[in-house]
Order: sequence, then C-alpha cells, then structure tokens
Amino acid sequence: MLENERYRLAGAYLDAGKPLEALNLLEPLAEELRGQAAGQLLLGRAYYHSAQLGKAQEALESAVALAPTDAYARFALGRTLQRRSRHREAGVHFRIAAAMDDRPEFREHRDAHEQAMAS
Repeated sequence: MLENERYRLAGAYLDAGKPLEALNLLEPLAEELRGQAAGQLLLGRAYYHSAQLGKAQEALESAVALAPTDAYARFALGRTLQRRSRHREAGVHFRIAAAMDDRPEFREHRDAHEQAMAS
C-alpha cells in the first residue's frame, strides 16, 4: 500500500471511530512521520482517541513545533494536555487556537477552560 493511501485510510479509520486500526497503519511509519506536521497530527489524533495520552502529547507537540500556526494541532494538543490534568499548559494552546481560527468549538473550549480555571 502506498504511503498516501495509508494516511487516507488511517484518517478514515479515525473518522469512523477506529483509532487502533489507524495506529496499525501509522505506527510502522512513525519514523518517517517525524518530520511531517500532518503525519504527526494524524498520529497524535490516533493516540489521543485510543487514550494513549503520553504518546499523543509527544506527537502533537511535534506537530505544533513543525507547524506552529496550525490551529487544529494547537487545539488537539490543548485537549490532550487537559485530559492529562496539565490545565495551565492546555489553556495556552486553547487561547492560541481560538485566536488563530474562529471555529466555535475552539472558542467554546477556551472559554469553558478559562471559567474552570477561575473557579
């Protein structure tokens, strides 16, 4: 199977709620994906949705380092950090994502997170 087909199929598995199937396709390519922001984002999403939060954080931090203006990568990293109870760090990424992209879900998570931190 060609690399692009693997990425597409892995994305389809994620969209269908099958992160482990996505990881079966992506993990053998993990070394090749290290320098690719989109590949790291896909890998991070698969880890996140399979509750492998440490690996998700690592992949998403790499995605953000490679593409710091990718609002979705920032948002995904924020969600991962939030699930790992690293709330202060998560807030930074939620604020940046909401500032870069006006998607309602980004603003809603930023606002809810800031409200929870103020309590």
